[in-house]
Amino acid sequence: NQRGVSVEIAKGLPTVFGDRQRLLEVLQNLVDNAAKFMGDQPDPRIEITARTIDNEVVCLVHDNGVGVEPRYHQRIFGLFDKLSRDTEGSGVGLAMIKRIVEVHDGRVWVESEGEGRGSTFGFAIPCRKPEAHCERILS
Repeated sequence: NQRGVSVEIAKGLPTVFGDRQRLLEVLQNLVDNAAKFMGDQPDPRIEITARTIDNEVVCLVHDNGVGVEPRYHQRIFGLFDKLSRDTEGSGVGLAMIKRIVEVHDGRVWVESEGEGRGSTFGFAIPCRKPEAHCERILS
């Protein structure tokens, strides 16, 4: 609200089973990062979508913010690897996201054509049947 960012969540999201608290941290961090890196965007927007593809639930957080140059796509998931020392945060958030998703046997990535082109951060987690320690995350 403070930054005037509209957030749209798609309808009919698939069910994800896993550690609810950790996976919510993933989504919250991705949305927070998207809001933080909007730049001077006059109409800041974030869209959250998810769908099941080939026995995986694929979640996407898309924004129309500053974007990420392709040469940094892998580097940004490193611990303390900030692209600019002038930005807020510790450089731990994306590394934590990567670790949480990998603990769920998943993968994480970013898609962006570069500066001023927005970003899509995605993660995929294998579909599973609910286990005693798993909770519904999305649906």
